[in-house]
Amino acid sequence: MNATSDPLVLSRRSVMLPTGQLEVALDQGLEEADALLGFAARANAKRGFLFLSKVLGKHWPVTPSNMIAIHDRLAATVPAVDGPVVFIAMAETAIGLGQGVFEAWLRAHPGHPALFVHTTRYRVGTGPLIEFEEAHSHAPRQFLHMPEDPALHALLLKARTLVLVDDEASTGNTFLNLTEACRRLNPGIERVHLATITNFMGAAATAGLSGRFGLPVSMGALVSGEYRFTPGEYTVTAGEAQRFDPDTDRGASTRFGRLGLSGALPAAEALAAQLCGEFAPGATVLVLGTGEFMHAAMLLGAALERRGVAVMVQSTTRSPILTWGAVGHALRFPDNYGEGVANFIYNVAPGQYDHVLVCHETAPNAALRELAGLLGARLLHFLTEDQVEEVPVR
Repeated sequence: MNATSDPLVLSRRSVMLPTGQLEVALDQGLEEADALLGFAARANAKRGFLFLSKVLGKHWPVTPSNMIAIHDRLAATVPAVDGPVVFIAMAETAIGLGQGVFEAWLRAHPGHPALFVHTTRYRVGTGPLIEFEEAHSHAPRQFLHMPEDPALHALLLKARTLVLVDDEASTGNTFLNLTEACRRLNPGIERVHLATITNFMGAAATAGLSGRFGLPVSMGALVSGEYRFTPGEYTVTAGEAQRFDPDTDRGASTRFGRLGLSGALPAAEALAAQLCGEFAPGATVLVLGTGEFMHAAMLLGAALERRGVAVMVQSTTRSPILTWGAVGHALRFPDNYGEGVANFIYNVAPGQYDHVLVCHETAPNAALRELAGLLGARLLHFLTEDQVEEVPVR
């Protein structure tokens, strides 16, 4: 971290976590930092802290309209570009964020050729994969599928700009790994833009991105600064969080972004209209995505919100986080993708909402029914963007 005399630093904070001491210095976004993020402790030997976003819809409930406002703001940070643009969202946490930023950018640039694809920890189909590593993650292996549709594949190969979206930038290593993998595939990439809610790389590292990447790199973030973490003596007991088998079908869908999209997903408007007729006036509703399946759930929540429902959106996760700080409640259950790793939902207690709608892409299974039982929830299986079937819980 910079010396305390640095005139750019507007705020400093030292937080003692169960896993160690986190020191943060902000130089942008001070006025809204508390509204955008909190602090949590990871059960992760590689990284014992978490900048927990309050507007991401992953570990903290958020209204769909607030999420969409964040998407619009981050999309507005993308510089003017020529030629096709490829937006890549980082699994697992930022898939919904990246897809929302892509759709916000499309609204502002109608007709501009663009491709959205998100990284994943599951194989779908039999096509080629790009593999890269998110070294500090509890589940480090990530994959990028090549679009199978010829037009989408051509967009990827013709792109001149990469827009990489994540909730947080701390070292830039994952962005660099992915950029290098994409440039091996498409040497014509001319520039990279990083869009994040928080950027904790520090001013010097951010200024040095272009030299490090070997091409022009710009950064758009709502909060920026730097951090230092001093690990404590906490012993991590969390189990394995990734068991990738390239020959195993985990039930992940090809329809929602893994193989690429050139347009926005439609919301499940008919389902939203039906649900509104079933909810009592003033009822509180949680729309819960599952794992990497996030954006379609948010769109359903937005459709309900437009109809006057008091709705929040969130998602399950495989990230083990301690009940401390910005995490007031935690539930653990099996993962619905069948890897045999623990999944979690944070800051949601049974009975907190009048209705919980669990949105999932995988076929109905025992893990989903267990989750539904924990929360008294309904299960909504998204077969396509707007074809959704309700699954009996019992």
